[in-house]
Amino acid sequence: MSLFHHNYNYDPGYGCSLSDLLAIPAPEEIPDFCRFWRDKYQQAVKSSADYSLAYQCSRAGYRVYDLSYRSTGDFAIGGWLLEPENQAVTQAIVVGHGYGGRDQPDYHLQIGGAALLFPCMRGISRSRNGRLPEQPNQHVLHAIDDPHQYVIGGCVEDIWLAVTVLAAIYPQCAESIGYMGISFGGGLGALAAPWDQRIKRLHLNVPTFGNQPLRLSLPSSGSAAALKAHSQYHPRIFDTLAYYDAAIAARHAVQPLHAAVALFDPVVAPPGQFAIYNAWSGEKQLFVLEAGHFEYPRQHEQDRQLVAELQQFFGVLPE
Repeated sequence: MSLFHHNYNYDPGYGCSLSDLLAIPAPEEIPDFCRFWRDKYQQAVKSSADYSLAYQCSRAGYRVYDLSYRSTGDFAIGGWLLEPENQAVTQAIVVGHGYGGRDQPDYHLQIGGAALLFPCMRGISRSRNGRLPEQPNQHVLHAIDDPHQYVIGGCVEDIWLAVTVLAAIYPQCAESIGYMGISFGGGLGALAAPWDQRIKRLHLNVPTFGNQPLRLSLPSSGSAAALKAHSQYHPRIFDTLAYYDAAIAARHAVQPLHAAVALFDPVVAPPGQFAIYNAWSGEKQLFVLEAGHFEYPRQHEQDRQLVAELQQFFGVLPE
C-alpha cells in the first residue's frame, strides 16, 4: 500500500519497508573501479581552476558574489558564493544542485562560519554550454558510450575544481571543506568524495546513481527513466554505468556522512538512495524523509528539522 495518494502508474515506495531499504547492498564492483576514479581525480586537480568573483549584494546575512571558474575540458562553470557578513570564515562548503539546476543560492542554509559555493554543473543553468544538452533526460546520456568522456564524470570534476577554488579563496579553510548535495548533486557528491580527501564531511539528500542495475530495473520519472529507455537499445551503457555507481563509490568513502533518504520518491527510487547510505564506510547519520521529490503534509516540518541537524553536523569542524 502506498504511503501517499498519487497519480503515478507505479508505487514510489516500491513496496519496501524501512528495514527492507536498510538491507539493500551495493552491486559488485568492477576490478578497476578505484583506479579509474583515482586517475580521473589526479588529472582533474592538475587544473588551475582560474576563477573570478564579482560582488553583487548583501542578503540574508551574506555577501553575495557571482563566481565563475574554469573546469576540465575547458568548461566555464558559473555559480554564486555566499560569504558571511558578520563572522570569520572558518569553513567552506560546496553545495550541489538537483537535475533541475538552480536559479539562485539557498539563502536558508545558515551554517556558522561557513562560506557556501553554489556551482552549476557543466551544461546546466549558469553553466549552459552549446556542447551539452541542458534537459536532464538528454544530459544524463551525453557521451555515455565512453566512461572517460561521460558527462557525469565531468560533473564530478566540476565539484573537485570547486573545492580547489574554495581552498584558493579561503586558504585557512583548505582542511575544512564540506559538501552538500541533493538528488543529482547528492549522487555526484558520493562519486566525488572517496577520492578527494580535501572534502571532510558530506550531507547527501535523496542521492541518485545508487546501485545502477537495481535503479534501472525500477520504474521512475527521473533521469533513470531516460537511462532505462536508452539501455533497451544500447545495453553497453551498463559497462559505463558500472563506473558511475554511487553505492560502489560509497564503500570507499571514509568521511562523516549525514544522509537524508526517502521512503517514497517517484523520481529517485528509494532503494538506490539507501544503497548509498548502507554502503558508506565512514561514520554516518541517517535522517529518514517521508518522501522526496513529492509534496507531503509534514514536508516543511521535516525540512526545518533537517536544517537544524545540518547546522549541528557542519558546526563540528574536523580535527
